[in-house]
Amino acid sequence: MAKYMLIMRGTDESLAKMVETPFEEMLATMGRYNDELIRAGVLVAAEGLDDAAQGVVVDLGGETPVVTDGPYGETKELFGGFYILDVASKDEAVEWAKRLPPFPGTKIEIRRVPGIDEFPQDNEWIVRERAWRERTGQL
Repeated sequence: MAKYMLIMRGTDESLAKMVETPFEEMLATMGRYNDELIRAGVLVAAEGLDDAAQGVVVDLGGETPVVTDGPYGETKELFGGFYILDVASKDEAVEWAKRLPPFPGTKIEIRRVPGIDEFPQDNEWIVRERAWRERTGQL
């Protein structure tokens, strides 16, 4: 099994469609999908994100960090939420992504989440992280 993150990327069109959808209907639609993931035993985490207008970007590209308040000009660069699934393969993650409730214009980016066992186990920082994960029940 491997963890994969499904990153939900919206467009102006898909965000507008979501806003038009009654909140209770959207909760029911997403709730049914989430229930499928839970019943299949593959859901690790899932969260939606607040409006980008409420966020900030910290740009570390210069000598000192620059903080910019939202909203941002390029909607296509934003993501609105994510799922982390523990599945057998990238193909299985793709199949789950295909089943996400459709909003026109939405794209789902899928990225594997490397596990801590893939890093050098004699590295001081990996040893510390492993201990933290064990203390917090994440291993």
